[in-house]
Amino acid sequence: MPHDQDAQITLAEVTRENWRAALTLGVAPDQQRFVSDYAPIAALGLAKAYIRPGGLVWLPLAISACDERLPDGALVGFVMLAYESEASDNCWIYHFFIDARYQGRGYAGAALRALLTLIRERLPRCSSVQLTVHPEN
Repeated sequence: MPHDQDAQITLAEVTRENWRAALTLGVAPDQQRFVSDYAPIAALGLAKAYIRPGGLVWLPLAISACDERLPDGALVGFVMLAYESEASDNCWIYHFFIDARYQGRGYAGAALRALLTLIRERLPRCSSVQLTVHPEN
Protein backbone atom coordinates (compact mmCIF):
# COMPACT_ATOMS: atom_id res chain seq x y z
CA MET A 1 0.00 0.00 0.00
CA PRO A 2 1.49 3.37 -1.00
CA HIS A 3 2.04 6.06 1.57
CA ASP A 4 0.01 9.26 1.42
CA GLN A 5 3.03 11.10 -0.02
CA ASP A 6 2.50 9.08 -3.22
CA ALA A 7 -0.94 10.62 -3.82
CA GLN A 8 -1.40 14.08 -5.27
CA ILE A 9 -4.16 15.68 -3.18
CA THR A 10 -6.07 18.77 -4.21
CA LEU A 11 -8.68 20.71 -2.26
CA ALA A 12 -11.33 22.58 -4.24
CA GLU A 13 -14.33 24.53 -3.09
CA VAL A 14 -17.60 22.73 -3.67
CA THR A 15 -19.25 24.68 -6.49
CA ARG A 16 -22.06 24.36 -9.00
CA GLU A 17 -19.68 22.26 -11.12
CA ASN A 18 -18.84 19.59 -8.52
CA TRP A 19 -21.59 19.63 -5.88
CA ARG A 20 -23.40 16.61 -7.29
CA ALA A 21 -20.20 14.55 -7.22
CA ALA A 22 -19.57 15.72 -3.64
CA LEU A 23 -23.03 14.47 -2.63
CA THR A 24 -22.04 10.92 -3.64
CA LEU A 25 -19.23 10.85 -1.05
CA GLY A 26 -19.83 9.14 2.27
CA VAL A 27 -18.52 6.86 4.93
CA ALA A 28 -19.55 3.34 5.91
CA PRO A 29 -22.81 3.25 7.89
CA ASP A 30 -21.00 2.37 11.13
CA GLN A 31 -18.74 5.46 10.68
CA GLN A 32 -21.52 7.96 9.95
CA ARG A 33 -22.06 9.04 13.56
CA PHE A 34 -18.39 9.99 13.85
CA VAL A 35 -18.57 12.46 10.96
CA SER A 36 -22.09 13.93 10.86
CA ASP A 37 -25.61 13.42 12.12
CA TYR A 38 -26.87 13.78 8.55
CA ALA A 39 -26.16 12.26 5.15
CA PRO A 40 -25.16 13.14 2.55
CA ILE A 41 -22.50 14.98 4.51
CA ALA A 42 -21.73 17.42 1.70
CA ALA A 43 -25.38 18.57 1.71
CA LEU A 44 -25.00 19.55 5.36
CA GLY A 45 -21.79 21.40 4.48
CA LEU A 46 -23.48 23.31 1.68
CA ALA A 47 -26.33 24.27 4.00
CA LYS A 48 -23.84 25.57 6.58
CA ALA A 49 -22.06 27.60 3.88
CA TYR A 50 -25.36 29.24 3.01
CA ILE A 51 -26.84 29.67 6.50
CA ARG A 52 -23.54 30.45 8.31
CA PRO A 53 -24.38 29.09 11.77
CA GLY A 54 -22.53 30.81 14.59
CA GLY A 55 -21.80 33.75 12.28
CA LEU A 56 -18.82 31.82 10.88
CA VAL A 57 -17.72 31.55 7.28
CA TRP A 58 -18.15 27.89 6.25
CA LEU A 59 -16.04 26.68 3.34
CA PRO A 60 -17.01 23.26 1.91
CA LEU A 61 -14.06 21.57 0.24
CA ALA A 62 -13.91 18.51 -1.97
CA ILE A 63 -10.80 16.37 -1.61
CA SER A 64 -9.45 15.06 -4.92
CA ALA A 65 -6.67 12.56 -5.45
CA CYS A 66 -4.59 11.77 -8.46
CA ASP A 67 -2.56 8.59 -8.46
CA GLU A 68 -2.20 5.52 -10.64
CA ARG A 69 -5.31 3.89 -9.09
CA LEU A 70 -7.72 6.72 -9.95
CA PRO A 71 -8.70 8.93 -12.86
CA ASP A 72 -7.28 12.44 -12.65
CA GLY A 73 -9.09 14.59 -10.12
CA ALA A 74 -11.32 11.87 -8.67
CA LEU A 75 -13.19 13.08 -5.57
CA VAL A 76 -12.19 10.96 -2.59
CA GLY A 77 -13.37 12.98 0.40
CA PHE A 78 -14.83 16.11 1.93
CA VAL A 79 -14.02 18.61 4.66
CA MET A 80 -15.51 21.84 6.02
CA LEU A 81 -13.36 24.73 7.13
CA ALA A 82 -15.03 27.28 9.40
CA TYR A 83 -13.56 30.58 10.52
CA GLU A 84 -14.53 33.95 11.90
CA SER A 85 -15.08 36.34 9.02
CA GLU A 86 -13.52 39.47 10.46
CA ALA A 87 -10.88 38.10 12.81
CA SER A 88 -9.67 34.83 11.39
CA ASP A 89 -7.37 33.99 14.31
CA ASN A 90 -9.26 30.73 14.87
CA CYS A 91 -10.27 28.02 12.41
CA TRP A 92 -12.29 24.86 12.86
CA ILE A 93 -12.24 21.66 10.81
CA TYR A 94 -15.58 19.85 10.54
CA HIS A 95 -16.87 16.77 8.70
CA PHE A 96 -13.41 15.62 7.57
CA PHE A 97 -13.66 12.22 5.89
CA ILE A 98 -12.39 10.05 3.11
CA ASP A 99 -15.10 8.22 1.16
CA ALA A 100 -15.58 4.58 2.21
CA ARG A 101 -14.42 3.40 -1.24
CA TYR A 102 -11.05 5.15 -0.85
CA GLN A 103 -10.18 4.63 2.81
CA GLY A 104 -6.96 2.88 3.72
CA ARG A 105 -5.00 4.39 0.83
CA GLY A 106 -3.25 7.14 2.78
CA TYR A 107 -5.33 10.04 1.44
CA ALA A 108 -6.35 11.44 4.84
CA GLY A 109 -2.86 12.47 5.95
CA ALA A 110 -2.11 14.13 2.62
CA ALA A 111 -5.50 15.88 2.69
CA LEU A 112 -4.90 17.20 6.20
CA ARG A 113 -1.50 18.57 5.17
CA ALA A 114 -3.09 20.21 2.12
CA LEU A 115 -5.78 21.73 4.35
CA LEU A 116 -3.17 23.19 6.71
CA THR A 117 -1.34 24.67 3.72
CA LEU A 118 -4.59 26.18 2.47
CA ILE A 119 -5.23 27.70 5.91
CA ARG A 120 -1.73 29.21 6.01
CA GLU A 121 -2.19 30.72 2.54
CA ARG A 122 -5.78 31.98 2.78
CA LEU A 123 -5.95 32.81 6.49
CA PRO A 124 -2.46 33.91 7.51
CA ARG A 125 -3.75 35.36 10.80
CA CYS A 126 -5.11 31.98 11.89
CA SER A 127 -3.06 30.89 14.90
CA SER A 128 -5.34 28.14 16.19
CA VAL A 129 -6.83 25.26 14.21
CA GLN A 130 -9.31 23.04 16.01
CA LEU A 131 -10.54 19.69 14.79
CA THR A 132 -13.95 18.50 15.90
CA VAL A 133 -13.92 14.88 17.00
CA HIS A 134 -16.39 12.32 18.27
CA PRO A 135 -15.24 11.03 21.67
CA GLU A 136 -15.96 7.39 20.75
CA ASN A 137 -13.94 7.51 17.54
